Amino acid sequence: MDIINNLLIVAHCLLAIPTLLFAIQVFFALGLGDIAVSLRQPDRRSRVAVLVPAHNEENVIAHTLKCIVSQLRKQDVVLVVADNCSDHTAALAREYGVTVIERNDENQRGKGYALQYGLQYLANNTPPEIVIIVDADCQLSAACIDVLALRTETDNRPVQALDLMLATRNPSINLRIAEFAWRVKNQVRPLGFMRLGLPCQLMGTGMAFPWELLNRVDLAHGNMVEDIKLGIDLALLGFSPAFCPTARVTSEFPDSVEVADKQRKRWEHGHLATIMAEAPRLLNAAIQRREINLLAMALDLAVPPLTVLGLSLFILFSLSLVWQLAAGNTTPFLLATWVSGIFVLAVVMAWYEFARDILTVKTLFSVPFYMLRKIPLYMAFFIKRQQEWVKTERR
Repeated sequence: MDIINNLLIVAHCLLAIPTLLFAIQVFFALGLGDIAVSLRQPDRRSRVAVLVPAHNEENVIAHTLKCIVSQLRKQDVVLVVADNCSDHTAALAREYGVTVIERNDENQRGKGYALQYGLQYLANNTPPEIVIIVDADCQLSAACIDVLALRTETDNRPVQALDLMLATRNPSINLRIAEFAWRVKNQVRPLGFMRLGLPCQLMGTGMAFPWELLNRVDLAHGNMVEDIKLGIDLALLGFSPAFCPTARVTSEFPDSVEVADKQRKRWEHGHLATIMAEAPRLLNAAIQRREINLLAMALDLAVPPLTVLGLSLFILFSLSLVWQLAAGNTTPFLLATWVSGIFVLAVVMAWYEFARDILTVKTLFSVPFYMLRKIPLYMAFFIKRQQEWVKTERR
């Protein structure tokens, strides 16, 4: 009996760590929902290369390049890497007067390989001072490139723009909840850490780097969440990423439910695998170096996707309730109530401050059912984990 009781207590303590961190991030993010963007920029700044990896993006790349090109200065360049494309991505990109290189290697597929190929091209020609990575399906806020370049130049470290995914065309309840979860992960939590003077994770697009720094890491790998790994590698070199919410990059969720599910499976399986592989490495380095930024990134990385954390707390709460009814021991149940209550309060605060435009009160009550429907996705992580990069098809 004592063994079960102690196991439940230990489990609650383990889940309390990411739950409390999540709640702290939400609390410190409050009041930062609208951050004004200053469009007044200095006359001169560093030379920028905007690197755009693209795999079969003929449906969206023109819109993206039009947005990027409108923000360039005379010294800037755009490099599109048409990676293993079987459509008209390369030809459409060339119509915008940008540099386009094509890569074909069926054995090495994934964004990381495309990025490394683009960096090698820049190194062999005229290297820029700053590299900004933008996905081929994104739109940039006004002066986004200037804001990122100037912040990177000033701080001499990686800089991450606010990266949001939007459900814009008659979204289902599931897509609205997914948009809310994305906003919590990519806006609310980094804002909380920013107010505390702590770093953020890289998010895959809207990322700016000093040229010399980016050349110190190897991107040629097939990691499904190459952005998170890149941020960790740079942090271990002493250059943890800074969050810059005044620069914003947006893209849209796929219309197809099937495609959206595949996309989430790739992201979330990759995220969970990265937690298991990289969080201990970061934590060990933080302890050895006594470095707060590494500790913050390790703890932030250890917070699982919102649905995983919520499901874990729900399961533990249910087990603790059953244990109290069966054995009469109230300690695990009281712990479960306390930790779960903090989680629910943090979710409600994040919704109220940042996402009332996405979810109505009625829809918010659908979140638990959305979480339950995702159980097979997380079971698949342990049974048949997705380990290969898969392209998200566009409409």
